[in-house]
Amino acid sequence: MVIPILEILTGAGTILFWIGFFTIGLAPKNPPEGYFAYEHSFPVPDAILSIALIVSGILLLQGNPLGESLSLVSAGALVFLGVLDCCFNTINGVYRVSIGDLIGNAFINIWCIVFGVVIIWRFIG
Repeated sequence: MVIPILEILTGAGTILFWIGFFTIGLAPKNPPEGYFAYEHSFPVPDAILSIALIVSGILLLQGNPLGESLSLVSAGALVFLGVLDCCFNTINGVYRVSIGDLIGNAFINIWCIVFGVVIIWRFIG
């Protein structure tokens, strides 16, 4: 049962990211114009996604078939989020701000896309 555990960890990790973003300054030191306006639009949708991931993971661990449906909904949101962030980061030079920003952002973006596709493949593949 790797997928449910990864769903729970991904949901919790997303919540922790936003806590860190607003408290310890996970934002780049010299972000491109529009960066904060873009990022500040994500906490509410990411909170909904995080809750869905955590609940789907718990339901899967309990053997509840609703976990599969909620996992697929969450997977679609993960892929959308990852692709959207990749596009914004590429167009606006976020990956070029620093090596730390490149590694951190690229990891999160790739994780969202790949894990979302893995969930989809697992439950409908």
